[in-house]
Amino acid sequence: MLRREAAEFPANGLPAADRFSGSGNHNSIKSFLEVRKMKQESKIPYKIYLEESEMPTSWYNMRADMKNKPAPLLNPGTLKPMTFEELRGVFCDDLVRQELDDTTAYVEIPEEIRNFYRMYRPSPLVRAYCLEEKLQTPAKIYYKFEGNNTSGSHKLNSAIAQAYYAKKQGLKGVTTETGAGQWGTALSMACAYLGLDCKVYMVKVSYEQKPFRREVMRTYGASVTPSPSMETEVGRKILAEHPGTTGSLGCAISEAVEVATTNEGYRYVLGSVLNQVLLHQSVIGLESKIAMDKYGITPDIIIGCAGGGSNLGGLIAPFMGEKLRGEKDYRVIAVEPASCPSFTRGKFAYDFCDTGMICPLAKMYTLGSGFIPSPNHAGGLRFHGMSTILSQLYHDGLMEATSVEQTSVFEAAEMFARVEGILPAPESAHAIRVAIDEALKCKETGEEKTILFGLTGTGYFDLVAYEKFNDGVMNDYIPTDEDLQKGFDGIPKFPGNEI
Repeated sequence: MLRREAAEFPANGLPAADRFSGSGNHNSIKSFLEVRKMKQESKIPYKIYLEESEMPTSWYNMRADMKNKPAPLLNPGTLKPMTFEELRGVFCDDLVRQELDDTTAYVEIPEEIRNFYRMYRPSPLVRAYCLEEKLQTPAKIYYKFEGNNTSGSHKLNSAIAQAYYAKKQGLKGVTTETGAGQWGTALSMACAYLGLDCKVYMVKVSYEQKPFRREVMRTYGASVTPSPSMETEVGRKILAEHPGTTGSLGCAISEAVEVATTNEGYRYVLGSVLNQVLLHQSVIGLESKIAMDKYGITPDIIIGCAGGGSNLGGLIAPFMGEKLRGEKDYRVIAVEPASCPSFTRGKFAYDFCDTGMICPLAKMYTLGSGFIPSPNHAGGLRFHGMSTILSQLYHDGLMEATSVEQTSVFEAAEMFARVEGILPAPESAHAIRVAIDEALKCKETGEEKTILFGLTGTGYFDLVAYEKFNDGVMNDYIPTDEDLQKGFDGIPKFPGNEI
């Protein structure tokens, strides 16, 4: 930020020239007060790093403080809540326990996971001074940067936890899906660290557009297959029904689950949506709150991109806990792409989490498991549904949601890159877009609101998307009501699940 030297403004009053001239004019006083305020704010570092000793030792479970708990996963055959025994054939035992636990507020982070976290955590909380100045806004903007690890995103927080529990159980390996590739990259890193086999089914459009992300996964020892594929029964079925499809996370999930359940010694792990994932990602919000509390900062608005909910759920966790307990109030905004508007245009109903309809039913905001989004470039935000926790919070009016078009997202991404020096992932740029919009509203009203948003990762493997934006060939796609209805028609119909 632009600052005049401290010597120009002595501690005892006005700038020297005005003191000695006796003028003390209004402009000088205003200038002096503005700079004094700036100097006071400068006590807050550009980047706030916690000490390792200040890192959270437990994850926080929002469900413990929710009056209305998320609805349970249902067995699609019986329509009864999934039991531990039913889920343990798909997921690791300890992860099933975390998935089903609605009452334990804090879950201790195993020491082995905390030791791994120390390789890249704590992550910085950044005061966006340069962005504030660019916007000429009175708002104070902060972002939690999760891209300072090789996977390039927040996904490693849960990947190492899930891989740890798989290793603890004595498994050979795990299977998973990945959209833009951040989750697959993170899981391949975690599995390499712990000596587990890792099989990744990557959404076909991302597999083709992001070959370097794919190669990072292979470098860490993972096998990477474009989805849908001919390797699985469900993949062959999807390709027969949708020839030439570019795939979706729902397709990739179906294939990964099939492989996990048909190969001895393997379990399926998921990078978003599930309760256990939001639990692990709470480390983001817990660190953010510790850092803000150290400097007496209270956010008015908390903003996160939303695909399945892992980043947003992790960022808001401790703040939402305070809101649920009636201790404080925060405005929480979920930002999703207009091309895949689960919150803003979806239905709150039980639906399959996967396109192949082999997973349990989850009550969530959904576009229908058969909905396949357009091949937009924010691949991590292409899931048809949303976390059951976030869906319940949204349904209860405890948070807001908005959708944004792709070109406006990349406009915000480029502005941010030019002034803050970080090339953001397209997913993260959704949150940046709305953070900028809220800061500009403060400019109009004069309000000095404090904004916190999640910068989930970097965009160095997303340069095909940036190229299309810079070349002016990027298009915005918004599904019509007719497009969405095709997905809604596939939502399971049973008593109590009418839409």
